This record gives sequence, structure tokens and C-alpha cells, in this order.
Amino acid sequence: QVQLVESGGGSVQAGDSLRLSCAASGDTFTRYALAWFRQVPGKDREFVSAISWTGASPYYARSVQGRVSISRDDAKKVVYLQMNNLKPEDSAVYYCAADRGYYGEQTAYDYWGQGTQVTVSS
Repeated sequence: QVQLVESGGGSVQAGDSLRLSCAASGDTFTRYALAWFRQVPGKDREFVSAISWTGASPYYARSVQGRVSISRDDAKKVVYLQMNNLKPEDSAVYYCAADRGYYGEQTAYDYWGQGTQVTVSS
């Protein structure tokens, strides 16, 4: 098992940047593909970005493409989500997720963090 704890959320203005972090503990970090999702009240959890076990071929939702970058530091057991040029529609609770066997856009990941709030004001 792996435990995930997100941090780095906050309240910012449109156009600002934030870097979210998700620290893992427990099982061997490199066994897990990692992803970021977000959710606003009353809506389904939405895929943002994912990165594979090796860090190769990260990919992004169309809504954030070009503004967001995912990376992982296996030595520190942390996955990051760098978000630039934030927009009000990016406001949500952001969750990181991990899975040993799944790498994709669905919410099929076995392990989830508790979330961190991002609020973007216009």
C-alpha cells in the first residue's frame, strides 16, 4: 500500500502559478503510476494529468494542455503538478492518485490522497 498527501494548494489570481506536491509513503514508489485529478462540488472527478512508472510519456487533459506539467521525483517519493496561467475554471480540489497496474484517465487508481483546494480568482 501507499499513502498519499497533497499540498501546495491555495488562493491565487488568474494568470498566477502554483505547484502542487503529493508525497508518498509506504510501498516502493517506483511501482506506481501517478495521476492528478480535480473535482468541484456536484461534478465528477476530472482527469488532469498522469505520469507512468518510469516517468516517460506524461499526458494531459485537453483543458490544461500547455499550462500544466507533471513530474515525479522517485528519490523523494513526490509527484508534482506545476500549473501556470491559472484560470478561474481551474478552481477545484486537486487529488493525486497512484496505482501499480493502471495508467490512464479513468478514476481506476487504487490509492488517493485527501485533496488540496485550489481557488483562482478573476
